[in-house]
Amino acid sequence: MRVLCLSGSLRRRSGNTALLHAAARLAPAGLHLSVYDGLASLPLFNPDDEMEALPAGAAALRQLVGDSDALLIACPEYAHGVPGPFKNLLDWLVGSLEFPGKPVVLWNASARGSHHAQDALREILRTMSARLLASPSVTIPLPGAGCEEGDVLADPSQVALVRGSLDALACELARATGG
Repeated sequence: MRVLCLSGSLRRRSGNTALLHAAARLAPAGLHLSVYDGLASLPLFNPDDEMEALPAGAAALRQLVGDSDALLIACPEYAHGVPGPFKNLLDWLVGSLEFPGKPVVLWNASARGSHHAQDALREILRTMSARLLASPSVTIPLPGAGCEEGDVLADPSQVALVRGSLDALACELARATGG
């Protein structure tokens, strides 16, 4: 089963991105996680650009989503909302045929338990016809900016949360495919 991991952060030392890379290393057998790295290169969404050939970055994103069995999103909160670049990514998926019905897991990597972006993401994703998976969605409290993959892997409580969520995701996907 293929899971596309989407970080909502452009930060070089992003805790959200580090968390997703750590998850890729902790994934159980049969669950392959890949972390999307094209957020910074996506052009600004313009509905006119959907009328003809899509910009290459948007077409590649849609292909990756279509090739995935599920999406795993770790997105920070800025000004009580979803960061602009990540909202732009979602806007490129609104008109796609690949996204509706896609299983989506949301991870909150905030040590402060911020919830505004998570609430906004749920609303956006429901509007886009995502299939939000509740049991694998968790809060994994990271210390904040500058957290790296090794920091996540070195913390047994964070490793346990990541593994538990990934195991729940694998079970959900297996159940959905009759496996």
